[in-house]
Amino acid sequence: MNDEYDARLADVEARVHALESARPAESPTPDVGESIGQIGYQGTVDLGGEIQWTIRYDAGATLDLSPTAVSNVLAALGHPTRLEIVRTLLRGPAGAAELQTAVGLSSPGQLYHHLRVLGGARIVEQESRNHYRIAAAKVVPLLVITLAAADVGEHPL
Repeated sequence: MNDEYDARLADVEARVHALESARPAESPTPDVGESIGQIGYQGTVDLGGEIQWTIRYDAGATLDLSPTAVSNVLAALGHPTRLEIVRTLLRGPAGAAELQTAVGLSSPGQLYHHLRVLGGARIVEQESRNHYRIAAAKVVPLLVITLAAADVGEHPL
């Protein structure tokens, strides 16, 4: 057991070292006068295929994002059933029947209602008839939203 743990720890340390070594040197932030700093997130997730994501924005610019676009995503994720659908799909694509069972809905109509909301917010995509997924580029941002919501609600990991 300890050998397995040591091997996994060594692997994680090697990955972190590789990521840090590959990170480009940060260029200084231009002196724009209005800049209040930078905000960003990054992650590497392996949910059936490795996904890497790094993004940075001017912190002040985030205050100018479309309130409609942001609130549509937050509202879609704000329902417990929809959040469970997203959590299920973050583990991999799933069919409608599998989703209905996973989140405990009694009718397909309820599921499709929630999927329409999630699709309208561009969170969930229909892969094929009755089969849904989350686009790879949205996996890390959705995990970050979930973690940030827990931090705001003072329920950290």
